[in-house]
Amino acid sequence: MFSKEIYINRRKSLINSINEGLILIPGNSDVPFNYPANIYTFRQDSSFLYFFGINQPDIIGVIDAESGDEYMFGNDVDIDDIIWMGELPALKDFSQKNGVKHTMPLTKAEEFIEKSLKQGRKIHFLPTYRSESKLLLQKLLGIPANELNNKVSKELIKQVVKLRSVKDSNEIKEIEGSVDVAYLMHTTAMKMAKQGVSEQEIFGTMEGIALSHGGPVSFPIILSVNGQILHNHHHNNILKNGQLLVADAGAESAMNYCSDITRTSPVGGKFSSKQKDIYEAVVAANLEVIKQSKPGIPYKEMHLLSAKIITERLIAVGLMKGSAEEAISAGAHALFYPHGLGHMMGLDVHDMEGLGENYVGYDDLFKRSNQFGLAFLRMAKKLEEGNVITVEPGIYFIPALIDIWKKEKKHIDFINYNKVEEYRDFGGIRIEDDILITKDSCRVLGKPIPKTVKEVEDLMNI
Repeated sequence: MFSKEIYINRRKSLINSINEGLILIPGNSDVPFNYPANIYTFRQDSSFLYFFGINQPDIIGVIDAESGDEYMFGNDVDIDDIIWMGELPALKDFSQKNGVKHTMPLTKAEEFIEKSLKQGRKIHFLPTYRSESKLLLQKLLGIPANELNNKVSKELIKQVVKLRSVKDSNEIKEIEGSVDVAYLMHTTAMKMAKQGVSEQEIFGTMEGIALSHGGPVSFPIILSVNGQILHNHHHNNILKNGQLLVADAGAESAMNYCSDITRTSPVGGKFSSKQKDIYEAVVAANLEVIKQSKPGIPYKEMHLLSAKIITERLIAVGLMKGSAEEAISAGAHALFYPHGLGHMMGLDVHDMEGLGENYVGYDDLFKRSNQFGLAFLRMAKKLEEGNVITVEPGIYFIPALIDIWKKEKKHIDFINYNKVEEYRDFGGIRIEDDILITKDSCRVLGKPIPKTVKEVEDLMNI
């Protein structure tokens, strides 16, 4: 845990922004793997972690926005628990670490909330994403589980997003440590990308590195020579020279802060000239966005900058034609670049996405586009100091999408379909870094991970 004062100040900031009622933030419960006593590795709810810091199951946090009183409801371990798991801190011990003065048994939570509801008090709660949490809130609030997310507190969502979006020095240190673990994961994958090696072996080695450094992977590893599938979680292929291996992976720190890095490597250690042209287009977009990102710049503008660079490079190799600006305005570039530039990061790898992506990446000034490709942009609003953002442009050749657009003669003024056919089996390239927005610029977090053609090839051929 961080210092007690950090959690006290976070809750104080939340209280100062919510005028009335109770703020209800339950932690997560253990989830059975295949029978009750065999559970998945526990992962605490990120908002509960942010305000209460306790990485233990079955604890409910309540904050009275009017009186300022704070409560934790949970059960201490009994002798049966101690026999199997050893002695664990009591709820009172946790209260000494996070500054919550009032602790009660878990069974008292229902009585406490019921009394508040009878008094006509408003109960603020966040969207839920686990069935166990939905059933708990249904019991506490009397709201059917399938209706809960329609009755969440938008006021609370907005204030939690506001607070969690700006990372302090302690959080940045945690994220940066996770990026350093990702450095080991990705450089190891690059060195392993050789003829005859299985994707599964590389995948397992990368996940093992994360686990050996104290935390799990921050999301299921994406690793495949079929990199044109944006989130490819299949690892059944045997690598062959000349293929491109996309590895999108990150680690979680012991404090649950995440990293998210992508690198693309040529199997066998050498890019072909055809691969090099496309790869360097993605690198150019990545580097220019990092160069220009700073407070006050809309991230949608950075996305469109990356699209412009990619489109110009694709025009240069004959895959696209005409005006880059007109092609982007029409959405023609999305055949090759169908996703957004990046997203927030922190306690969640897509930070706070469970609270609603439009609350995190958009605001009153920036509304989500309906255009294919641009509609998938997770982060559009202005950057501010303390944001941690991913920068992950890419170029992909997706046969099914190519076939549909070609048949419909879509954007024929901007796309050279005959040339595109020559790249049908190319795969995909994505390059991703995690950046911190600073006072007047930004910086890439963590130990630099090879990404230029020379850096990648040099590492792979040591």
